[in-house]
Amino acid sequence: MKKHLSTILLAIFFVFSAIAHYAHLNPILQFVVSAIAVILVAGFLGRATESVAHYAGQRLGGFLNATFGNAAELIIAIMLLREGLYDMVKASLTGSIIGNLLLVLGLSIFAGGVKHKVQNFNVALANMNGSLMIVAVIALFVPALFLNTHSITPQEVDTLSLIVAGLLIAAYIAWLIFSMVTHKKYLEDVKDPKAPEDHEQPKWSKNKSILFLVVATVMTAFVSEWLVGTLETFTTDFGFSELFVGAFVVAIIGNAAEHSAAIMLAMKNKIGASVEIAVGSSLQIALFVAPVLIFVSFFLGNTMDIVFTTLELVAIMVSVFIAKSIIQDGSTNWYEGLLLLVTYIILGVSFYLV
Repeated sequence: MKKHLSTILLAIFFVFSAIAHYAHLNPILQFVVSAIAVILVAGFLGRATESVAHYAGQRLGGFLNATFGNAAELIIAIMLLREGLYDMVKASLTGSIIGNLLLVLGLSIFAGGVKHKVQNFNVALANMNGSLMIVAVIALFVPALFLNTHSITPQEVDTLSLIVAGLLIAAYIAWLIFSMVTHKKYLEDVKDPKAPEDHEQPKWSKNKSILFLVVATVMTAFVSEWLVGTLETFTTDFGFSELFVGAFVVAIIGNAAEHSAAIMLAMKNKIGASVEIAVGSSLQIALFVAPVLIFVSFFLGNTMDIVFTTLELVAIMVSVFIAKSIIQDGSTNWYEGLLLLVTYIILGVSFYLV
């Protein structure tokens, strides 16, 4: 009954969002309806991905969840690029990184810890993820440092941005080869011998799961475009800064799929998959999505540089520091999840007051 209700609500809000967009109804009404539609579509996307993950395995499943969960984020960002809202794009990327590392990971660790006390996952994977997060911080910090010290011109910053973007994409592809092929067994998830076997079967067949994954991604593309068309009015009417809207409103809506899937897996004592979704999604944003957007903007005729504001850089560095310190031992508990959530709230209030 619950599944049928969510499907009905999804259909209603998707259609209502389309009507509101094409009939040019009140922009605030369009924003609210589109935001709800994005969240419902993201939930559908999360269920489809989890079903595919059952057939693909936990690590690959976590990667697929992060990838398709980021589909909404990528599509929204491309729509924003077309509108020339580069500052909001960077803010949404920042929000996605800190949202996954602090909110998604924090809620997952907290929920899983409340139910299972202590949860363990692969220490080697945790350390590798930590190293990759530091590389991402370096890649974002260096161009900003050089530009702000006037050592290079804005034109040279664009060139540096494209070079750094290319290197990050290469590093991310190499990481996928390392983690999924050459060192797959080395990074396998830790299995708790005391944990009961999971015999839960997916609701959908393999082919139906893949079909629903494609359908959900297409629906995400439409509702994301409708949502982006209302952001400027929403920002102006409520007096929010582009930084806050991009970093928290857009990021939270765009990451709805990861939120639900990661928390659900943590409560099933699959914390390794939850970490793969949350941290893996942040890494994918920093090492792949952001660089891809730089190349997309280049082909659109106006390159978006990789220079983030001081506030954004500080937020990302704080998030990476606390997340790395918590996951590096391969063991988590509910209090560590609470610490991540407290950090997220501190950043959220700070961004709101900017």
